[in-house]
Amino acid sequence: MATSISSEVLARGALAGLQVVVTGSSSGIGRVITTRLLALDAVVHGLDRAASTLAHTNFHPQACDLTDGTTASDVARGLVPVDALVHAAGVLRVGRLGALDHAASETMWRIHVDAATRLADVLVPAMAERGHGRVVLIGSRVAQGMPGRAQYAASKVALVALARSWAREVADRGVTINVVAPAATATSMLEDPARLASAPRVPPLGRLIDPAEIAELVCFLLSPAAAAITGQEIAICGGASLPS
Repeated sequence: MATSISSEVLARGALAGLQVVVTGSSSGIGRVITTRLLALDAVVHGLDRAASTLAHTNFHPQACDLTDGTTASDVARGLVPVDALVHAAGVLRVGRLGALDHAASETMWRIHVDAATRLADVLVPAMAERGHGRVVLIGSRVAQGMPGRAQYAASKVALVALARSWAREVADRGVTINVVAPAATATSMLEDPARLASAPRVPPLGRLIDPAEIAELVCFLLSPAAAAITGQEIAICGGASLPS
């Protein structure tokens, strides 16, 4: 089990007034990121197909099926202008060669990659015009490759290519775009019956990654102090990406 982190990098008010779009805000990593942003006095526009699980004066949930590209684009146009986008929505399906689930692969691609492109295509140019913006895409340590998770890995490594390409396009206009890539994280996704055939690997650290650790890194990347960090894939993996 993960243990809660005992200290936080950013002080209350550090992101006061920052307008942030967070996908997957109703559960898992997205919910924890949203909660931390609210604690830092940001204003969060949460996009999720599931019903909202948070109540806060600075939280504005909006139902959005991210598998529908047209819907994602329309919702994004209604949110302009915002200061930041955090794409945390995700789903994991597993399968080995000879038994790949092609429908599941399409769903993962739509949520992880197509939704990111639809949202960024609308939100990022508006950020660039204003001379300031932040984008953080939640990737995965699995993007390096793992047996039984090829389709998931492919959708996550695509985020790195998107981030590096987009970051170069807008680096001179005050917008940063990065990927945060966690190893196995202590969320309800680990209990999903659809992934029982592929158990999570506990990092060398000896425990799963705490979602609060991911949230703190994400919030730092949204802060003014991270203005020079862009086009990077930052692993938060407890040593899982290191050679054995």
